Order: sequence, then C-alpha cells, then structure tokens
Amino acid sequence: MVVNSIFGQGDTIIVLQEVVLSDSKLQNFAGGIKVRQLSDSVLQRNTGMLTDNLQYNTPIYFKQNGYGMVSSASFRGTSAQQTAVVWNGVNINSQLTGQTDFNTVMAQNLSEIAVRSGGGSTQYGTGAIGGSVHLNQDLSFDSPFQNTLGVGYGSFDTRSIGYTSEWGTKKTAYTIGVSHFSSTNDFKYLGTDRRNENGAFTNQNFDIAVGQLLSGSNLLKAYHNTFFGNRDFSASLTAPSDDNYRDLSTRSLLEWTNFKTNYIQRVKAAYLSERYRYYPNKERDDFSFGKSGSFLLNYDYLYRYNKWKLNAILEANTVNAEGSSIRKENRNRLAGILLISHKPSEKFGYGIDVRKDWVSDFESPFVFSVDLKYQPTESYALSLNASKNFRIPTFNDLYWEGAGAVGNLELLPETSLQAEIGQTLKTKNYSLSLNGFYIATNDLIQWRPDISGTWSPINVKAATQYGLELESEIRMKSGEHQWQWKNGYGYTKAIANESKNQLVYVPLHRFTSNLVYTYKRWGSFMQGLHNGEVFTTTDNNQDLDNYLVLNAGLNYSFPKKIGIETEVQVVLNNLLNENYQNVAFRPMPNRNIHLNLNFKF
Repeated sequence: MVVNSIFGQGDTIIVLQEVVLSDSKLQNFAGGIKVRQLSDSVLQRNTGMLTDNLQYNTPIYFKQNGYGMVSSASFRGTSAQQTAVVWNGVNINSQLTGQTDFNTVMAQNLSEIAVRSGGGSTQYGTGAIGGSVHLNQDLSFDSPFQNTLGVGYGSFDTRSIGYTSEWGTKKTAYTIGVSHFSSTNDFKYLGTDRRNENGAFTNQNFDIAVGQLLSGSNLLKAYHNTFFGNRDFSASLTAPSDDNYRDLSTRSLLEWTNFKTNYIQRVKAAYLSERYRYYPNKERDDFSFGKSGSFLLNYDYLYRYNKWKLNAILEANTVNAEGSSIRKENRNRLAGILLISHKPSEKFGYGIDVRKDWVSDFESPFVFSVDLKYQPTESYALSLNASKNFRIPTFNDLYWEGAGAVGNLELLPETSLQAEIGQTLKTKNYSLSLNGFYIATNDLIQWRPDISGTWSPINVKAATQYGLELESEIRMKSGEHQWQWKNGYGYTKAIANESKNQLVYVPLHRFTSNLVYTYKRWGSFMQGLHNGEVFTTTDNNQDLDNYLVLNAGLNYSFPKKIGIETEVQVVLNNLLNENYQNVAFRPMPNRNIHLNLNFKF
C-alpha cells in the first residue's frame, strides 16, 4: 500500500492505512492473537488453488476428495464449518454448507492472505472457532501503472494463466485480476494400473477493487469477485464416477469511509451469492441445485483517544436460500459488537471484545474475547487470549428435505470456550514462537441415521482439542547469497468426550518446512509437508498412514528489457513420488512438473 503526502503526516498516515484496509480489525484488535501473513514470494511457489498455498505454509490441515475436488480445512482439530473465511472483512462461508471449499478460491489476484489462529467469533461471527483465513485486496494511491502476466503448463495437461493490473493517482486507485486454472487431472494411481478417472476441472476467477477519494476525509471503495468452477468429481479406488459439479459465486462490497485523526466511521453494504448444479451423470441433463443470496449492511465507528481504541459495530444481515432439497427459506440477523483496545505502555497492551447476535430462526449466544500482549524487551513477547465462540446451524442443517435425509429445526448453535498462551523470540536473523491452545466445544452438530435409516442432524457430542504449535525461521545473508528456512510443527489432540477417541481426519503430528536460497538472479526452494496418521472412523479402528510430500523449484529472473521483467520457474511436485491419500480411497497425484512464466511491465 502506498501513502502519499496529500494526507499529511503523523497520525493522519496511520488513519489512512486503517481506512484503506477494509479488514482493519485484523490490524487494530489482534494484539494478543497469533496472526501470520503469507508473502507474495510464498504465494508464487504454489500457483494453483488456495489449498496449495496454505497446506505447505500454515498449521491448517486439509483433506481433499482428490486433487482439485472438495477441500475442507481442519484448524486446530476443529471442523471445516468451524473455520471462517473472511474476504475484505466479510465472512464468506457458504450459507448452505457453513464452510468454504478452498479449491474454489484463487490466490493469484489477492493482495494479502493472513491466517488468524484461535477463536474470532466476536469480530467475524459464526464459524470462527478454530481460526480464520483472511483474503484482502489492497488499494494503492499515487502508484505507477503496473501489470503482471503469468502463464503456466504442466503434467496432466494442467494450464494456468493470470493477469493483474493496478494503478493509482492522488484520488483514484484500482486493481483488477483475471485468472484461469484447469487440468485433465488424469494422474496415475501409484501401485495400480489405473488413472484418476473423471477428475478434470476448470476454475475461472475475476477480481476488481476501485477506490475514489471524494474529499480530504471521505473515501468510497468498491470490490467485486466472481468465481466459476466446473468439476468432474473423481472416482475413488472403490467406486467409479461420472458425476459433475458446477458452481458460481459472486461477492460485491461497497464501502464509504469518513475519517479524521481521532475517528473513522464507515458503512459497508455487501451482497454475496452462491449457486450450484450437481449432475449425477454428466452425460444427462438431470441435475439437482441449490442457491442462496445474502445482503449485509454494516456500520462501524472507530474512536481513537490517547492509547485507547474503541470500535462499535452494528450489523444487519438477511439471507435467502432454496434448492432441490430445500424449500425457500429466509434468515434475518442483527448483531451488536464492541471492541476495546488499550495500550497503557509500549510494553503492554490488552483488548476486550463482546458480541450479541439476534437471529430470526433460533437463539444465538452472547460471546466475548479477551487478549493481552506483554513485550518486556525488543526481542521477546508473551501473549494470552481467551474467548467464547459459536457456530449457527446452516440452511442444510435446518431445512434439508432430500431423499433419506431431513433437517432439524430444534438444533442449538455450537459453542466453544478457548484459551491460548504464546511466546515469541525474534531477532534480526531468526525467530521462534511457541503457542499452546485449548478448545472445549459443546453441542456439536452431527448427521446421524434414526431407526428407520433417515439421516438427520442433532446436537450429539462435545469435543476437546488441545495442543502445541511451534514455528521457527532462520535468515542468513553472505554477499549475494541469501537463505531463509521456515519450519512449523503442530501437535493436536482432538478428543470426542463421549468415546475418548481421536476425532477423524485430525493428525496428531504435522510438520511443514520451507527452505529458500537466492543468488543474484537465481532462486530455488524446497518445501515439505509431513502429515501424521489420521483415523477415518470414529472408533479409531481404521486409519490412513502418515506421508511426506516434497516439492522443489528453480527460478531465474532475466534482465529487464523494453520495460518488461521476465521470470521463469520450474516446479517439481511430489519429488519422492509418494503414494498417499488424505481422504480414504482417494489417491493424490504422483510426481509431476509445472513450468511458469511471469512477466511484469
């Protein structure tokens, strides 16, 4: 983000930064919260879908029904519905399923991706129990006209192309991005004579953000995203497949901001839509469908006084949904939020957040969070946070009326209590952090069959998750030689309180490592992912073996000619040709190669 002198100096620059960032809560009210941002260089190593970026660089565990198929997140042992995805400050989890499919999110057009660990329901609403993933588009005022074009081709006829453009004057700024990613995805199943059948997919994405300074203290911004996916759902080792799934989602956000040195007020209006068609046989015209639309209106007033920040938010939301198995239903919600941040000294700060939702179709709990950060020295910091969080039942949970399954109007929202303690040691050349967490969740929603065989969701069980996350980074430089080595280890114990068994698809141990070396115009990287054993049944009698996947890449940046910077990158995925699955009976790709060309002008 570029700040120009028209806005003055001192506190005014800080105010402008908060204004341009639509998700400013992530900056202003996360003092004692673990937040990790993914840099541009990290995103360029995995140029496909968001799953590819996050699974090698964050503590989040993903399970995919085959590469490119549905991708579900498990953050600190919680479910996919308990991980919130936030786009420019707006929670975009599906109103139908309650989760985000991370293989339907394209990272190429985003300015910033951040991962916030721990409960965040006070700020981001339903589903932010295990953590949240933040997708932001920044606007740069008074910046030159810049364009980036990337093209790629790889194994299994995998093709990618992406274009981004940004430009800004003193009063106007815009960024635009278009991307395409597709593959026949017919990789060989290692150890067999079969290939991944019916696994082709095509993803297309469009993003735009525009900002207009109306006066010295008024800013108008508009954001839009459209995603279209067309996927054949892969067969498994045990069953063939000829089905197809097509989904279209749009997100639009209009934001007006009025700002002075000591306060910022903003009004947001957003409309989110999603729709899908599922074809049991892609050769036929028969399909089932579902769709939803959500309109949100938000008023946000942030007041700064000495070392205090007070943020009052009032938010109204109306949702409608319908489909082949859901009659047309509506939900109205009103939320009141108060965020307080106080930093009485340079070494110590704390925050207190409270939230209350009123929802038309059931009772929603009062939630809160507290956090503090103590930094006695420049290199050492101690952080603590605790919170109560919630997840409201989805439209599918409440209103589903499909064959052999029916929703439950008596469901209660899931609630959780969470606590975390963290320590960070940081110097010029290295950093080390250790976080311990504890989550106790009640009234988890689970679909179960009754005595007649009809499936229905009920509040059946409680769960406890606790564990440790250790992260380290080493940076070294000698002349034109530079090294960077990042490692992450997660230990997660996720127990169903009734059975005392580990929850399904939650690895006890998980390790990531990223080693980067650059010399002049050359660059290389090696990244590794080790997932420990996971259980695939609630009685813990069946499991998937642990696996280690290594990727390696080499890139070269050519000297700038006729105003164009060119970079070529070759990436070898699954270097060891590991035969692995992260969902039972659904193998992942064998060794494969991808070539990328990037042009900046």
